[in-house]
Amino acid sequence: MASTPIVDYVPEDEWPAVSTMLEGLGEQALVASPSLAGSSIVLLDENGSTTEHMFQTATTLHWKSDAAQGATTGTATYKAIEAREGIFIVDFVVGDGIEARNSTFVHNTTTDVTTSGFSTFVTGEDKVRGERISSMPPHPNAPAHPRSSELVGRRIYYRYSDSEAYEHIYLTPGAFTWHCVRGGEQGMADTERCMTFDVAEDLYLFFWTEKVMTVEAVLLVDLREKRSIGHMFGWEDSSHEPVVLPFNSRLSILNTTTYPHDHNKH
Repeated sequence: MASTPIVDYVPEDEWPAVSTMLEGLGEQALVASPSLAGSSIVLLDENGSTTEHMFQTATTLHWKSDAAQGATTGTATYKAIEAREGIFIVDFVVGDGIEARNSTFVHNTTTDVTTSGFSTFVTGEDKVRGERISSMPPHPNAPAHPRSSELVGRRIYYRYSDSEAYEHIYLTPGAFTWHCVRGGEQGMADTERCMTFDVAEDLYLFFWTEKVMTVEAVLLVDLREKRSIGHMFGWEDSSHEPVVLPFNSRLSILNTTTYPHDHNKH
């Protein structure tokens, strides 16, 4: 019986560059969809400003914001993947270098519910860090995907390619542990801040921010279809440029942990 080689603790100063994973993650198996062309999505940000995203073609969108400061209009190249019928994950990048900003939407055309997140870079302590900004529905009474705890307790194995495999252990609604079982980060592991949203039955939008590497990541985890799809938005220190790593995986639920009934007793 073959076993996975044991790799000892890897100190942070020996971790590879973000781009190390680029080749190993492979191509996304689900192709881009043109179905959003001709439609639009309006989102409200935390400052109360609204931004309309108009999908002009299968790959180009125009956005227009009523924000008091900053750019108010622009064009971007986007990618939309139909993860399930009528449910799309959309991502695009606006800006260059340290000013780059990644936007990700999950949009349900049947219910007209959208959840999105925006990743930016900030500088501090001589290092570029990732930062996530959440958006809200276009008005306070609009339907929204709720925060979820459905992944908590699960241990899931993700096969990104023949050479890359990771496991996730979901600890709480706001924290999870990742571990590279096979690939460029083999033996590396950490516990990160995260957020999960219910999108549909057994379908979850999962965000996380890494502490050591400058990485913001988004996964649409589909337990029904046993797959995930998403990307990482990171900063490459050697080139001083943002890096986008699209990926997907086939997944297996290894186990689900439940605590004994007496776990609250002292």
